[in-house]
Amino acid sequence: MPPDHPQRAGTEIIVADPAWRRVHGIERLVRRVCGDANVVVVLDSDRAVRQLNARHRGRDKPTNVLTFPPAPGLAGEIVLARGVVAREAAAEGKCVADHTAHLLVHGLLHLEGHDHHAAGEARRMEMAETRWLARLGMPNPWKARRAPRLS
Repeated sequence: MPPDHPQRAGTEIIVADPAWRRVHGIERLVRRVCGDANVVVVLDSDRAVRQLNARHRGRDKPTNVLTFPPAPGLAGEIVLARGVVAREAAAEGKCVADHTAHLLVHGLLHLEGHDHHAAGEARRMEMAETRWLARLGMPNPWKARRAPRLS
């Protein structure tokens, strides 16, 4: 797990990869999605997330989101990889901000004990993500998006 953090209230945001600053209002978005959750959100690079994924999960590749379990005074930590998130958003026809919001909710649900290893668990988690994002006025991440028409 990344370095220990002293007890704090609310969400702490660490923008470790400056490329995240290109997402308009990224810190405001993180605070909106996470609310008063006592979490640390690290917005990092693919390289850093790849290293964490290899060290903690034995998978030597970057992934979109990693969560680290609660520690004293902290509900947990969520780490997002900028390049992976941007590539997935583009491939799915979504804006990076919407995809980031979805992954934050996904990470928060993991910290609450949700998982998606079995089909039933996955469906329940998807429904929880959809409800959470709807309360924020954000789009359903599981609904297919149409590519913009070129003509």
